[in-house]
Amino acid sequence: MNYKCLNKNEFVSGNYALVPLRENDLLPIMHWRNAQIDVLRQKQELTEEQQKAYYHNHILPAYNTDFPKQILFSFLQNGQCIGYGGLTNIDWESRRAEMSFLLDNNLISDPILYEQLFSIYISLLKKVVFDEMSFNRLFTETYDIRETHVKTLQKNGFIFEGRMREHVLIAGKYTDSLIHGINRSDYGNER
Repeated sequence: MNYKCLNKNEFVSGNYALVPLRENDLLPIMHWRNAQIDVLRQKQELTEEQQKAYYHNHILPAYNTDFPKQILFSFLQNGQCIGYGGLTNIDWESRRAEMSFLLDNNLISDPILYEQLFSIYISLLKKVVFDEMSFNRLFTETYDIRETHVKTLQKNGFIFEGRMREHVLIAGKYTDSLIHGINRSDYGNER
């Protein structure tokens, strides 16, 4: 499947690629989401039936619309899905979107590898947002318990824009949410 709203549907850097979310990646993604639920807005574990229904009711219809609310990609290494994410909360009028990202459970424990893979993903997604879609802004909300994630955002040109104090309850403890963003005018001028 391809997104009608994009002229190009595959974004490649060496052995890595972003492609429209593939149906055969749904179940591994469900397992990653369930295992990493504390860093997501998801409140309860997903079932296979819920995952398949979401794909058919929300993701597939987005492929054929001019202005989808989200654009999701499988993140591939040598054709193998190692993560996923994309653009959510898309505002077509203001030309902005929120970035989402989740990596395979087997790859998240090594902070150096995580930073490397997340940096590749960010680079590819910036090509989608700024080159392909000509958007003005990409932003993200991250719980402050994700130190490597936050450092990687900042190393890739995202600017810290604010802290929502005690914004979310995780494992019985209130946690801050951090907002980072990058604008078109920052793109290419990252530190």
